Formats: sequence, structure tokens, C-alpha cells
Amino acid sequence: MKVIATPSRTKEILEKFDLYAKKNYGQNFLVEPGIVSKIARNAIVSNHTVAVEIGPGIGALTQMLSQYAKKVVAYEIDERLPEVLAYSLEDCDNVEIVLQDFMQVDLKALVNKYPEDDVVIAANLPYYITTPILFKIFESEADIKRITVMMQKEVADRFIAHVNTKDYNALSVITQYLTDVKQVVKVPRNVFSPKPNVDSSVLQFEFKKKDPSVNEKLFFAMVKACFKQRRKTILIN
Repeated sequence: MKVIATPSRTKEILEKFDLYAKKNYGQNFLVEPGIVSKIARNAIVSNHTVAVEIGPGIGALTQMLSQYAKKVVAYEIDERLPEVLAYSLEDCDNVEIVLQDFMQVDLKALVNKYPEDDVVIAANLPYYITTPILFKIFESEADIKRITVMMQKEVADRFIAHVNTKDYNALSVITQYLTDVKQVVKVPRNVFSPKPNVDSSVLQFEFKKKDPSVNEKLFFAMVKACFKQRRKTILIN
């Protein structure tokens, strides 16, 4: 098996298919196999894990996930890439590529297809749509066991920020209410091709047990309203 997440193999695949990264899809190809392997290993929860990947690109993470997961279902929006993935992942017989916008996927229905398995999410998320994708997952009420995703460091810092720090905001409060979140690994910009202008970070989210006494819709609205007026004092009667 030729490891995809290397500069030489990535270049070979891109040149073979005359590919270039599409900025509007936030494409940057990871070319450090150690980091890709660490993401894949951390994503898996059992020997019957189904890994759902968002935006497989040319298959670097997909390939590693296939080594540890029972099955990988990868959603790709770029119509150029299924042909590429058929070539780059020809040795991976447990991978299904779906040409569909992940934002249109019914996550509950997807998870229900695998009642005997543990479904996880793993991805190198496009920077421009990180938060909408995560909140789609958070709000889906699908039985997702774990979310392990790479994102822009500045966004990751908000998800894991502590109280009384500059990065702590409504996103921090809501995310930390819903999930236990931790940083898995820092990812420098120089392990991507093309190299982005920012560093990245891999975070992992696991859902907390819900408190039935909390009106979440009202709570989230209040949190967002509070952070819009950060220098105001809240009086509780």
C-alpha cells in the first residue's frame, strides 16, 4: 500500500489527474503520515466502528481510517474526486465514497443504517464551514460516538477556551455544555500542500448526557445574546 499522505505520493496523484486545490472548497492536502495516522487512531472507538468522513480530498485520511475502521463512508462535494479516490484507494475495500454535500445528509438516517456499529465522524474540515458542520452534527440528535476533526487553530481555540480568556465566547459555552472537548494534536501549516496561511489543530468531541430540565433553545439564545453585549452586566432578579 502506498501511503497517500506524503509529498511524493500526493504530487503523483495530483499530477496524474491534473488536479489543483479549489479555494472555494477549502482544500489543502495533508502530507505528514504521522499526523494522519494519529487522527485516524484517535477517531476509532471499537473494532466495529463505522467512520463517516467529511471531504476526503484525495484520500489521505480515508486510507488511514480504513486500516482501523470496519467501514468508512466518505462524503465528497467536489465532482472531480470520486474518480481520483477510486484510484488512490484501490487497495481499500471497506470504503464507500458518496458524492454529496454533507450539509444535506440526514445524519440520523445514516446512523440508523448501522445499528450494530459505533458511528464516528472524522475529517479535515474546510476552514470556511467548520462551525456550521459541527453544529449540524451537534443538533442532529444522531447517536454519534465521537467526533475527531482538524480545523483552523483560531477556531479550535474558541471551542476549547476557558472562562475569563480572550477566546471564550458563545461558541465555547454551547460546545462545552454539549460535549467534552479536548485537543488531540497541533498541526503546523508546513505539513500541507498547498501551505495555508494558518496553523491547525485536531479536536475531539464526545457528547455529554443531556439534562432534561434545561430548555436548550432558550439557553443557547440567552448565551448568544449575552456575548453580543460582552461589557454589560447581567442582573438576575
